[in-house]
Amino acid sequence: MIRSLWISKTGLDAQQTQMDVLANNLANVSTNGFKRSRPVFEDLLYQTLRQPGAQSTQQTQLPSGLQLGTGVKTVATERLFTQGNLQ
Repeated sequence: MIRSLWISKTGLDAQQTQMDVLANNLANVSTNGFKRSRPVFEDLLYQTLRQPGAQSTQQTQLPSGLQLGTGVKTVATERLFTQGNLQ
């Protein structure tokens, strides 16, 4: 259960970062020369519970295996250098 709470926490932290960046973009929408930002997210490590091709309980092979994700993190906040409106 602690693992599932940790995964939920990392997802909530990522969503909070997304909201903060979006709020900053909206607050500066009319600032001259402002370039909007975008957060970049990355998966944390995966835990492999069953390898692809492992035997199942019915003596058949599992083609895809089973992996369990451990969350997400914010890697960077990148600035988008697209051209704004000409005035």
